[in-house]
Amino acid sequence: MKQSRGADLKNGALVVYEMVPSNSPPYVCYVTLPGGSCFGSFQFCPTKAEARRSAAKIALMNSVFNEHPSRRITDEFIEKSVSEALASFNGNREEADNPNTGIGAFRFMLESNKGKSMLEFQELMTVFQLLHWNGSLKAMRERQCSRQEVLAHYSHRALDDDIRNQMAMDWVNREQSTPGALSRELSSTERELDEARLAGKELRFHKEKKDILMLAAGQLGNMHTSNC
Repeated sequence: MKQSRGADLKNGALVVYEMVPSNSPPYVCYVTLPGGSCFGSFQFCPTKAEARRSAAKIALMNSVFNEHPSRRITDEFIEKSVSEALASFNGNREEADNPNTGIGAFRFMLESNKGKSMLEFQELMTVFQLLHWNGSLKAMRERQCSRQEVLAHYSHRALDDDIRNQMAMDWVNREQSTPGALSRELSSTERELDEARLAGKELRFHKEKKDILMLAAGQLGNMHTSNC
């Protein structure tokens, strides 16, 4: 479906399964869909085959639901979502029309993705969640970049190895200035990933965080080896 709509799929139409290394149950498996969304086995799985089936089951359920025509981003959907956001954060209507506010940025993102499914929108939001988590958005604001400029730039940029490597280097620098920061963040991220997986939630944000932190740990290890 995504290929027929002209979506840019990094791995083509491949569905990628990834088993967590283990010699005994429960086994855990992650599945990454063509657009980047990630799900994991959410049951106690006594075999690797069962873990793979569990991951596939939750991914299929979410894909069918979120790709349904009723879950497409339309003008009505945008108005309803923005109104709910305003109510949740006690905002006013003027905020929704200002792209430099949080609600305004949310509206801008929705309008930029009109016609897409919620799963496609969710995949895009993961990029911004990671930029916020990593402190990149704050750094851009300090360089006087407007929210709209940042949104316009990253709305058309896929989450690639360059972005991951940049974020990993940020964590290498944090670890060097505050020893222990990396291990604390990794422990917290692994806990969040497990909780979200068992709840059957979409996992890409948590999984990308873990992969970036593991990449940073590997880079630190290489630095220590080269210094010996």
